[in-house]
This record gives sequence, C-alpha cells and structure tokens, in this order.
Amino acid sequence: MINGIMDFAARAILQGTPILFGATGEILTEKSGNLNLGIPGIMYVGMISSVIGGFAYQSGGNINPALAIIIPTLSCLLGSLIVSFIYAFLTITLRANQNVTGLAITTFGVGFGNFFGGSLIKITNSSAPYLSLTKLSRIFSGQKIVPDSAPWYQHLLLPLGFLVYVSVVIALVVGFVLKRTRVGLQLRAVGESPATADAAGINVTKYKYLSTCIGGMIAGLGGLFYIMDYSSGIWSNDAFGDRGWLAIALVIFAVWRPSIGIIGSYIFGGLYILYNYISVSMNMIPIMQMLPYIVTIVVLIITSLRKRRETQPPASLGLNYFREER
Repeated sequence: MINGIMDFAARAILQGTPILFGATGEILTEKSGNLNLGIPGIMYVGMISSVIGGFAYQSGGNINPALAIIIPTLSCLLGSLIVSFIYAFLTITLRANQNVTGLAITTFGVGFGNFFGGSLIKITNSSAPYLSLTKLSRIFSGQKIVPDSAPWYQHLLLPLGFLVYVSVVIALVVGFVLKRTRVGLQLRAVGESPATADAAGINVTKYKYLSTCIGGMIAGLGGLFYIMDYSSGIWSNDAFGDRGWLAIALVIFAVWRPSIGIIGSYIFGGLYILYNYISVSMNMIPIMQMLPYIVTIVVLIITSLRKRRETQPPASLGLNYFREER
C-alpha cells in the first residue's frame, strides 16, 4: 500500500516538474508586468532545441556524460532565450499587444518544433513517427528499477532525475530574490507601477527584458526535462500536450509565489494522472484531466473574493509601458 502511494507520488512529481519550470519562469516574467502567453511555445522551442543539440552530439559516436548533459541544456537555453527575446522586443520595445504576441509565439513555437522534429525523424529514415535519444536520456534521468521489497522512500526518490531537484532549487531562488533582495523589490516595483519606478530611477526596460528572457529560459528547461527525463528521450510531434498552459494556470494557483508553485505543480501532476490509478470509464478521462484547470478556477474565484493585495497579480500586468505617457 505505502509503496503504491510512493510510486504515485513519484509519478506526480515527474509529471509536475515541467509545469513547475514553466510556472517559475512565468512568475518571474509577470512580476515585471509582462503577461507572456507564449510560455507553451517557448517550452516547446526549448524542447526541440535540446533535441537538435542532443541529436547532433549523439550522432558523433562516443558519449561523454558531462557533454551529454551540457550540450542539450545549452541548446535548450539558447533556443528559449532567442524566442523570449523576440517576445520581449515586440512587447517592450515595439509595444505590441502582449496577449496577441504571446499567442503568436506559442503558435510559432509549436510549429517550429514539429517542423524540425519531423525533419529529424526523416533524416534517421525511421519507420516509426518518433526520434530516440535514449542514450542521453539515461544520463539525465538516472532512473532505476525499484523492487517491490525496497523501502518506501526509495520508491519516491530513486525514480527522480537531477532536473527535478534543479526545478525546486530554481523556484526557491526565484522566490527568495523576489521577496528578499533589492533586485526583487525593484522588479516588483516595475510590475506594480512602471511610471513610479521610472521616476525613482529604476531602468524599467532593463528589468522587463531581463525578467522576460531569464523567465523564458527557466520555462524552456521544462521542455528539456520532458524530453530527456519524463519521455525517456523519445521525441514525437505534439506529445508535450497542454503542459505549457498548465504552467500558466499554476501561476494563478500559486498566487504568484514560486514556493507555493512547487507544491502546486505536484498537485497538478497528481490530478493529471489520477485517472491511471482509479477505475474510471474512458469517457471520464478528459474530465479527470480538466481537474487542474477546475482547481485553478476555484482558487481564482476565492482570491478574487478575498481581495488581498498579496494574492493579486501585479497591477500593470499585461499593460505596455511608454515613458512619454507617464
């Protein structure tokens, strides 16, 4: 019984980790006042970028464990950074509509990933519609088969790769920076009132660019985790599903606090796979997968009714700032 619960918890953590990466990056971005609905596309680009880098390295023959981690990770960060910078340039410098730009980035990211993913599959002359990077995945995940006789904590900890712990550390660091440092205070000031922050001598444009680009790179790591750990190195077009949107929903669930996002991501992960552990009909599975969104709506209603400032989004969220208009 206890081992079964630990197995479920481990699967929930694995399912929730890419969502945590995405939500942490989006929280950092939104704290500057930018609403980046392009997070799902950025995560997708991060995923395919890591696949391209990993595929190029794996095709070279001998694999060095350090390079097997470094090359896909740097590829992921670079791809995520480029797309995040495009979004930042369009919304911060050109002051394009953030909602429309974000949705366009998501559409572009998914199309970009599917195009290059499909191209790599054709290059390998594979008869199956997927690409395998299992050699690299074993290094990333470090997953071991846990015998039933093993202690309960091994059922929870052994299936977890190092990126799971990286996601928690990043969330805690982002939370600390936002709440306890001068940089975090100035970033939050930009998100609440960019005109006031500008008048106080804070470089609004710099903070918006940095938070958007760094947040995008953090979110991109969710794509890296998904392909190299969760899916065991198997790329298949559109397999990422709605995890990017779940990351955006988690931001609301966590009331813009990365520390709460850690627990929330695992709750979302557990709700998302719950149908695998209970007896439900096939018709009920789509409803079961809607549970994270339903919980988010409930939390949004409760926080809206309570109207506590600390649980509300930044006051300028989604609004472009033009210095000459202040």
